Amino acid sequence: MSRTKVSEVREEAQRIDVRVRRVLDRIGVPLLRISLGLVFFWFGLLKILEVSPVSGLVAKTIYWFDPDVVVPAIGAVEVFVGACFLVGRLMRVALPLLVLQMAGTFLVLILLPDVTFQGGNPFLLTVEGEFVVKNLVLLSAGLVVGS
Repeated sequence: MSRTKVSEVREEAQRIDVRVRRVLDRIGVPLLRISLGLVFFWFGLLKILEVSPVSGLVAKTIYWFDPDVVVPAIGAVEVFVGACFLVGRLMRVALPLLVLQMAGTFLVLILLPDVTFQGGNPFLLTVEGEFVVKNLVLLSAGLVVGS
């Protein structure tokens, strides 16, 4: 391929890249906001309806509270945060709640290391450990949307 042809292909690729980035700039954060809203609303609703697979883990982690009260209460907060993200309103109220809820999930790593780490090795996560650590992504996404 000649240098001219390579140059033309490169220029066309750059034009396409610019168009794609414009679209992503326009839809990326709104899609992230809606995705977070759906996840928080859905997970919270599962806790309220007492069908969440993590209810037992939550109860074991914050054992000093009655799980019949605290798990649905956390669910209600998550539903509220999710609804705020979905409709794009009250974000300045929802964001601190999201950060607090996400920070609370990391208590599992400290209070129940036998549940979250294989053989006590902090580099070998269990399913529960992976579930908690992935919350770093949700937390970061919330901060991006909030910014």
